[in-house]
Amino acid sequence: MVTRDVGADSGMSGYIADVMSEVVAKNPAEVEFHQAVGEVVESLGPVLASRTDYRSAKILERILEPERVVMFRVPWQDDRNEVHVNRGFRVEMNSAIGPYKGGLRFHPSVNLGILKFLAFEQIFKNSLTTLPMGGGKGGSDFDPKGKSDSEVMRFCQSFMTELYRHIGANTDVPAGDIGVGGREIGFLFGQYKRLRNEFTGVLTGKGLNWGGSLIRPEATGYGTVYFAAEMLATRSETLNGKVCLVSGSGNVAQYTVEKLLELGAKPVTLSDSSGYIYDESGIDQEKLKFVKELKNVRRGRIGEYAENYSNAVFTPVDASLDHNPLWNHQADCAFPCATQNEINGTDVGNLLHNGVAVVSEGANMPVTLEGVKQFLDARILYGPGKAANAGGVATSGLEMSQNSLRTSWTREEVDARLQKIMKAVHKACHQTAEHFGDPGNYVMGANTAGFVKVADAMLDQGLV
Repeated sequence: MVTRDVGADSGMSGYIADVMSEVVAKNPAEVEFHQAVGEVVESLGPVLASRTDYRSAKILERILEPERVVMFRVPWQDDRNEVHVNRGFRVEMNSAIGPYKGGLRFHPSVNLGILKFLAFEQIFKNSLTTLPMGGGKGGSDFDPKGKSDSEVMRFCQSFMTELYRHIGANTDVPAGDIGVGGREIGFLFGQYKRLRNEFTGVLTGKGLNWGGSLIRPEATGYGTVYFAAEMLATRSETLNGKVCLVSGSGNVAQYTVEKLLELGAKPVTLSDSSGYIYDESGIDQEKLKFVKELKNVRRGRIGEYAENYSNAVFTPVDASLDHNPLWNHQADCAFPCATQNEINGTDVGNLLHNGVAVVSEGANMPVTLEGVKQFLDARILYGPGKAANAGGVATSGLEMSQNSLRTSWTREEVDARLQKIMKAVHKACHQTAEHFGDPGNYVMGANTAGFVKVADAMLDQGLV
């Protein structure tokens, strides 16, 4: 147990408040970035108090500034020959422990503040994986929904025509994210190869027959469940028989459900931007197969699930509500796998009231700061995204290794390595929280463990 001096704590609070004030002043209107930074720096008081070298070298202040931000226009032509112009970004946040690594997101909500928050989170997530990867993120405000394959291809080729100058297998290795799946990665890689005249592991999430890794599509969802299982193991419990709420219906949600079923749990919800379904009898393998075909092939709406399975109830989105009714069902575990800030303080109250004692984040920052504090105060098993959903980028790192070795591992090998990495991530978070006097606080443990590794590397490399 770490004992703290009250005066030192007071001084540290002032230092952290000053850092946050500067962040808000220098990055106006970037509310998601402010939120992500606030959640991290509040955890770092104990380690910053004990390591004066971090403060004198301004490590925290340096980590908060991207090493490089690239912003560019992306002109493209639709099938009616109409010209469109979108905005492209790449935020190269920190390369202290390896090449920048992080996804590309194509969604109308994309802006610089959201990508900076994601890149900032990625620093610590990648650090926790034990693999040599820095933090980055990118994307565009382009919306692939409703676009033809030809339109998506033209957009991706235009996007990569600028981005290729700034990335490379030893510099910056993007992956997929919301709106960027196997189709988009294929188009992006093809254009990169065409422009650079080289076949290299510059993108992850590639097709299996041209450099991709087995388990990569499943990895984030699988890893989120593995992390929940590790948290439960600290209380001598398992996922077997647990009722689970899952949001989203993309890759992360689908494979979260798949792994929950494998471990004997009972998932009962899925959602998309139109609403959510609740299936009290449970989403089994047959129903999951339907969801995969619906979302991955037909690109339909989740409401069709309720049309196909009479026991399920579809609830459309109601913007007038101050909460998401998906989180207001009796359950043991919750796996938010949709997007940032999908769980607010009211939702947290509903989750706790309905018996949820385990939350493992498949999405990035899906819980508001108010909600995070409620979870921590309730002392439930709460796995923050930078730890719980690190399986995706961990397996991207394994894909990079396979590309470098010019080899391909079996499904069993990759899954075993993923499970080993998630155990290591959990151990680092659990032990760090204990070491700094707050056992069971995975938020504090994840932030501190991820920060220390990067901070030490930055000290070693001098003022750069």
